[in-house]
Amino acid sequence: MNGKGIRDGKVNVCVFVSGGGTNLQALLDAAKEGKNPSCRFCLVVSDKADAYALTRAADAGVETAVVDYKKAGSRENFEKSLLALLEEKGIGVIVLAGFLRILSKDFVRRYENRILNVHPSLIPSFCGEGYYGLHVHEAALARGVKVTGATVHLVNEIPDGGEIVMQKAVAVQEGDTPEILQKRVMREAEWILLPAATERICFSLLQTENKENEE
Repeated sequence: MNGKGIRDGKVNVCVFVSGGGTNLQALLDAAKEGKNPSCRFCLVVSDKADAYALTRAADAGVETAVVDYKKAGSRENFEKSLLALLEEKGIGVIVLAGFLRILSKDFVRRYENRILNVHPSLIPSFCGEGYYGLHVHEAALARGVKVTGATVHLVNEIPDGGEIVMQKAVAVQEGDTPEILQKRVMREAEWILLPAATERICFSLLQTENKENEE
């Protein structure tokens, strides 16, 4: 293990979750199918003990942990506990998959260019504070857009403001409700993009590590 979360030619990845874990499942399925050879999904962390995503992780044989936000008492204490856990497990990359907490500037800087988030729109449309879950799709339908989609981006101190890694467009159809559109965007974009973008970032880290070792 080196200080960048790399062990045996793979990057240790932790997935942060808060709810059902459909995007986590997409990551786990892709890994099982051999689509993420640069990644080792070794830890899933939830801020809620009752998140079903924890069950998905356990069923896949991935270690889980709960860092309860309410019990922590403050964001500072919450993030201290997270960082201690990440360091203990030697994590190199973090993926936010339905994680509903906004991370502080200090936390993000600790993992600069190594935190990924998936957002259910084509950024810069319908993004930023207040745009999450069904709210994004409600806004897209209210605006009358004909094309929406999903974006995987690096996380910085601005909500949904980091560098775009990958995007995929999804058509809006006549009669769509926010719920129907949400499911289509997940199926046609989010579940495809998130594993691919995670592999891209981890592969890039491995390449950088190899070059540094050669010098």
